[in-house]
Amino acid sequence: MRLSESEEFRLINELPEHLKPVVKFALATGLRMSNITGLKWGNVELPNKIAMVHADEVKTGVTIGIPLNSAAMEILRNQQRKHSTFVFIYNGGQLKNAGAKGWRNAVKRAGLGDFHFHDLRHAWASRHIMGGTSLYELQELGGWSKADTVRKYAHLSISHLHSIADNASSDTKLTQKFMQ
Repeated sequence: MRLSESEEFRLINELPEHLKPVVKFALATGLRMSNITGLKWGNVELPNKIAMVHADEVKTGVTIGIPLNSAAMEILRNQQRKHSTFVFIYNGGQLKNAGAKGWRNAVKRAGLGDFHFHDLRHAWASRHIMGGTSLYELQELGGWSKADTVRKYAHLSISHLHSIADNASSDTKLTQKFMQ
């Protein structure tokens, strides 16, 4: 499912405080819930703007480096000194499940219907594609081993497709004249 800006805004406003940075981080990085909730400060290199997800924590079994954009960096800076080991916490310890009751209630209040935490990864991928990221680049960013999998995650909005509908026209005026 795609997530519009207004839907994202509604969701984040409805989330409990401890989940807001988690969801924002998911949208900034495309990481799976388990990779976010298990993220340790020892796997984050703030000066290099990289987070490492080790092979035993990834579906493909291959360690991936996650380049951290400015939104992800801001979230991490705000999480510093909250816990010595884990980046995202709840009640003083590791946040184990970001998709539990607080998430479900926020989704319901935001009016998002059947929207799951993993759908944030789809939203992230779709935004990348619509922003001009190539399928190959997105495959690398998302840590997918197959290009077919990337296509399952990245969905283009109708408005995006509408904005490129005339790309095949060599001369829009000539095409319009021909159509008359």
